[in-house]
Amino acid sequence: MTMQTLLVANRGEIARRILRTARAMGLRTVAVCSEADLHAPHVREADQAYCLGPAPSRESYLAIERILAAARETGADAIHPGYGFLSENELFARAVEDAGLVFVGPTPAAIGAMGSKIAAKRLMVEHGVPVVPGVSGLDDAGFIAAADAVGYPLLIKASAGGGGKGMRIVRRPEDLPAALEGARREALAAFSDDQLLVERYVLEPRHIEVQILGDGQGRVVHLFERECSIQRRHQKILEEAPSPFCDEALRERLTSAAVKAGLAIGYRSAGTVEFVVDGKSGEIFFLEVNTRLQVEHPVTELVTGLDLVRLQLEIAMGRPLDDALAEVRLGGHAIEARLYAEDPARDFLPETGRLAAFAIPAIEGLRVDSGVEAGDEVSIHYDPMLAKVIAWGPTRDEANRRLLAALRGARVHGVTTNLAFLRAVLAHPAWRRGELSTHFIAEHRSELFPPAPDPTLAVRLATVAHALALDEARAILPDLPLGWRNNRFADPETRWVVGDQTLACSHRALGQARFLTRTGGVEETIEVLHRDPALVVRIGDRIVKAVITQADETRFVHLDGADFRLELAPRFSTGAERAAAGTCQAPMPGKVIAVRVAPGASVSEGEALVVLEAMKMEHTLEAPRAGTVAEVLVQPGDVVAGGQDLIVLA
Repeated sequence: MTMQTLLVANRGEIARRILRTARAMGLRTVAVCSEADLHAPHVREADQAYCLGPAPSRESYLAIERILAAARETGADAIHPGYGFLSENELFARAVEDAGLVFVGPTPAAIGAMGSKIAAKRLMVEHGVPVVPGVSGLDDAGFIAAADAVGYPLLIKASAGGGGKGMRIVRRPEDLPAALEGARREALAAFSDDQLLVERYVLEPRHIEVQILGDGQGRVVHLFERECSIQRRHQKILEEAPSPFCDEALRERLTSAAVKAGLAIGYRSAGTVEFVVDGKSGEIFFLEVNTRLQVEHPVTELVTGLDLVRLQLEIAMGRPLDDALAEVRLGGHAIEARLYAEDPARDFLPETGRLAAFAIPAIEGLRVDSGVEAGDEVSIHYDPMLAKVIAWGPTRDEANRRLLAALRGARVHGVTTNLAFLRAVLAHPAWRRGELSTHFIAEHRSELFPPAPDPTLAVRLATVAHALALDEARAILPDLPLGWRNNRFADPETRWVVGDQTLACSHRALGQARFLTRTGGVEETIEVLHRDPALVVRIGDRIVKAVITQADETRFVHLDGADFRLELAPRFSTGAERAAAGTCQAPMPGKVIAVRVAPGASVSEGEALVVLEAMKMEHTLEAPRAGTVAEVLVQPGDVVAGGQDLIVLA
C-alpha cells in the first residue's frame, strides 16, 4: 500500500509530533485548522494547510466531510487522526477508507468494538480478561436499584468515551440520582451518547496501562506498561514507564491480558489497554482499550527507543510487525508531565489568555512536545494543555531530578499554569518512593498546595527593572543622571498588586547600577550586574538571578524556581471596584449549560446555581452565601466572559 501525502486531522502538539515523523520518512504533509488556529505552529510546519471552518470553532476539527474535502484538494492519500477529536470515531475511519484513503489507525470494526465500554467489557469477559464488577445498559431507576448489590463507592462512566467526561464517583446513595443526571448530560454533549455503566470503585486504585501494537494480520505485541495514577478530574497529569509498582510477575499478567485484548478485536496500529490495579491485593481489572495513539506515548518511546508514529505509518502501509519487536527490552526510566493552563488552587479550573513567554530549558535527556509558542493565545475552545515535558534517565530517580530541574527552570508567563503544582508532586517523598494511587492528590493536598512564596524580593526586582525601563524611555534630557528627580524629599514609589495584596516599593538611584529600595519599612541596596536576558543583581553577598517578562501593566517574575505575577496598581481609583460577595460570576469564559435557580428562590451557601461548560468540561458554580435570588442574568446556551455576573443574590 503506497503513501505519499499525509493529512493530520488534529491540532496542537500531537499534530506537530506526527508531522515531525512524517517529514523524517519523506512524506508530504498537510495540516488542517480552524480560523482560530490560522497562525498556530502546526499550520506553519506542514507543507500545505487547509482551513476547515470559522473561528472560534472546536467543531471544525469534527467536520468529517470538510476533512475529506481537504484531503481531496491537497492530494493526500492518508489521514492520521492523532488523539481526541475523531481519532476513535468509527464513522470517520470508515468514511476515510470508503473515500479510498489510508486511515492511520485501527480498523473501523476494532474502533466500533471498543467504542462502547459496555460491549467492550462483555467481549473481554469472553476472552478471559478480568473486568471490574458492575452493571450497564440500565435507566437511572435501574442503576439506583442495582447500586447496593454492586456496592458503594461506585464509579459512573460514559460508555462511549473517556478523558474523565461523564465520570462521577458516588459514595452515598443520596448522591446517586444527581450524579447519574450530570454524567448522562456530559456524556451526551461529549460523545452524542448518554449510555452509562456503573462499576465498583476500587479503593486503592493504581492506573496502569499497556502499550500494544497490532499489524492487522493476526499479530499483536506489547511494549510494556505505563503508570498513570497521578490524575485530577480523572485525567492524567503525570505518567511514567515502567511502573514502579510492577514486578516481573505483575508485568507478565498485565501484558498477557493486554495482548489477549488486542487479539480479541484483531487490532491494527498502536493502541493502549488500560487497567486499574488494586494497590493492596495486586488484582488487575480491564478498563478499556484506547484505539489510538495516547498522549503519554513519549515515555514508551524513550524507554524502548522506538518511534510509535513511524510504526503506525508502516503498519498503515501494510508492513507486518518485525520479529525484533517481540525482543524489545526496557531501557532506563521516563516520566512525562503535562503542562496545563489551569489554576490548581481553584480546583484546576482552565485558564485563558496570551502567552507572554514560553521557554523550557534544554537539559540532557529532556524532550518537550508543545503545541504553543510565546505570543500564542490560549482560548476557551480547545484543551488547555500547553506542552508535555518528558525526561529520561538511567534510573527513576535521575529521570525525576531532570524533569524537576526542567520545570523549575521553565518560564511560562501570561496565563496561570500548573507548573508549581507539578514541581510539588515531583518533589514529594511519596512520589519519589513510588507510593501512588489515583487518590494521590487528595491524600497529599496540604503538601501539594503550599502557601504562595513571599513576593517581597520579586517586588523589589520588578521595581528596579521598572525604574531602569522608565529611565531608558526618556525622550528628553537624556544627559540627566539615572533616577534624577526635581523633588529631593520623597523617593518614587511603585505599587504592585500581587494576588490579594498590594505591596509598595520605593527606590532611590545611588549611581548607574545601584538602587536603595524600601519595602514594608525595610531598606535593601541592589546592584545590577547584568540585564539581558536575565536580571542579575547583587544584594549584600548574594547574587540573585530573575527573568522578568512585561505584558502591558503586568510583570511576570521567574525567581528561584517560582513564578510571580505583579500588576501595576492604578495611581487613582477607577471606581470599577465593587463588592461581589453576593454575585455568582463565571470563573472563565464558557457556555451556560443549565441554570438551577429562578428569581425569588431561596438558596443556601454552596447550592448549585449554574452549570458552565468550558474547555470540554462541565463546572458547577455554587452560591457564595445564603440568600434570595434577585436576578438571573443568563440562560442556557449563552456564551459568557470570564468574570461576568450570572446570578445576583439579594
